[in-house]
Amino acid sequence: MRTAVVIGTGLVGTSAALALAGRGVHVHLLDHDPASARTAAALGAGTDEAPEGRVDLAVIAVPPAHVASVLATAMRDDIARGYLDVASVKGGPRRELEALGVDLTPYIGTHPMAGKERSGPLAATADLFEGRPWVLTPTRDTDTEVLNLALELVALCRAVPVVMDADAHDRAVALVSHTPQLISSMVAARLEEADETAVRLCGQGIRDVTRIAASDPRMWVEILSANPGPVADVLAGVAADLDETVQALRSLQTGDEHKRREGTDSIEDVLRRGNAGRVRVPGKHGAAPASYEIVAVLISDRPGELARIFADAGRAGINVEDVRIEHATGQQAGLVQLMVEPSAAPVLATALRERGWSIRQ
Repeated sequence: MRTAVVIGTGLVGTSAALALAGRGVHVHLLDHDPASARTAAALGAGTDEAPEGRVDLAVIAVPPAHVASVLATAMRDDIARGYLDVASVKGGPRRELEALGVDLTPYIGTHPMAGKERSGPLAATADLFEGRPWVLTPTRDTDTEVLNLALELVALCRAVPVVMDADAHDRAVALVSHTPQLISSMVAARLEEADETAVRLCGQGIRDVTRIAASDPRMWVEILSANPGPVADVLAGVAADLDETVQALRSLQTGDEHKRREGTDSIEDVLRRGNAGRVRVPGKHGAAPASYEIVAVLISDRPGELARIFADAGRAGINVEDVRIEHATGQQAGLVQLMVEPSAAPVLATALRERGWSIRQ
């Protein structure tokens, strides 16, 4: 691939353009908002001038509701040898294209499973897709050359290709992406009118659950509007669990020992099912999830403290598999949770104590 055009210079489109441009592809940037394309060009994602001739690949990075119309126009204008979109929903756009009578042989639907809470070209990075799954949804009509171009794009972005049926993809993202977004927003919405003393008690748990609630509502309305059925199906299952859990908690308020026992069993059941589901979430680098021990270290909020901890762990010969930081309320301090292999935990704790760090049990 030597040339490409990216139509839509938001987070995903600009990030793909940055990755391509950084690997020698000449990228043209187009957007209904010329200022967005100019911003992406200023970041080094390519040129905001339209291509003079046919390019190798057209990347359509617009909201799901606009994919079919933008693709149909681009294909009618014959701007590229191959076409793909990166929308988060795949079945709907393909059916819209079929209804428009578009020749789908030079097209493949794709979806990079990467994003941020922030949107727009200024949030884009060339490494956004590195190591992340990138779903490809070819059909028997997809031209081999177009599939190869899509695979080349995925390789240039250093993502991991995953081939799926379009409707299976939509059901999958409803479960692992779209429903979690709604539930995160629903939990965060409970905080809007909460008493300030309650909000000040927020810890790492509520931060983890509500992190993605900071996402752009307009963007998510577009996504959810394109995949309402599968999301509603998943939410219906969650709602059934919620109803049962509410009833179980009410049972714990009664004086009836039998009802209390049933309530306890019901709550334990949903928690255990949660344990079982959590175990299935892929671990580091997409491998099977691993069990790590946590070494919690008290850290002050001063420049260079994190670097010192990692350097001391390195001197002890310990690889830190993951890290979390829990900030203390009202204090310039917090806990750094270093996740390591179980056998390495006591070695790391001893080494850090010897270097003056305070270890919390």
